[in-house]
Amino acid sequence: MREGTKIGVVGGGKMGGALIEGMISGGLFPAAAVTVADTDERRLEELAKTYGVNVTTDNRAAVRGAEIVILSIKPQNMAEVLSALAGQTEPATLFISIAAGIATAFIEEHLRERVRVIRVMPNMPALIGEGAAALCRGAFATEADLGMARRIFDAVGITVEVQESLMDAVTGLSGSGPGYAFLIIEAFRDAGVRMGLDPDVALRLSAQSLLGAAKLSLKGEKTPAEFRGMVTSPGGTTLAGLKVLEEGKLRALLSAAVEAATRRSAELGGRK
Repeated sequence: MREGTKIGVVGGGKMGGALIEGMISGGLFPAAAVTVADTDERRLEELAKTYGVNVTTDNRAAVRGAEIVILSIKPQNMAEVLSALAGQTEPATLFISIAAGIATAFIEEHLRERVRVIRVMPNMPALIGEGAAALCRGAFATEADLGMARRIFDAVGITVEVQESLMDAVTGLSGSGPGYAFLIIEAFRDAGVRMGLDPDVALRLSAQSLLGAAKLSLKGEKTPAEFRGMVTSPGGTTLAGLKVLEEGKLRALLSAAVEAATRRSAELGGRK
């Protein structure tokens, strides 16, 4: 990206803040190039103090003159925000949206002819640089646009490219997935406490066990099933626990959770 590129971030919430930190700490853009808009003035003061970015309560002021605009807003507010932004940006402006369920076509229709849009579904661990984000291109976005968006989200985790028709499934899986993982960690902790462990000890052991298993899975040297087999001895403790999980239809429950979240993502975007 050329020197002097301006970035407008509409929405300075947790995810917007994570992206700001990733862009600046990763050396993608200097703080002076970033302008953040939000309705929460206290949040804006915090962002300005922490990162040195420009802040405003006016969305139009944030995007005016920006080469890249990141839409970090709730899907329910997207139509209203886009209507206010129409005509405020340059023809070459790249829009990157992280609003769950909102299709690229929706953004294109509300802004202007042939607007370049990249849609992204990130997740909460981006707050600590461990996010997982899926990206897709709108009708007029280029390969270079996709590459720019990937650089931004690679600064806070990993990225993959998918077809837009699969973005609701991504939302149901990785977008909502941390919520499922937190529930599992919580359940493990509570079970450990019932077995006599200190709550803090049980939490640390539970969370680290899932973290270690996740890192092994990402290495790709073996499948999750193969790793599971390595810790499952005939007649052993892991087998006893896995039998209970299979009898309780854990797989089916997790699958149903992803399916429900996928449907909800489609509903938020006006699809069924």
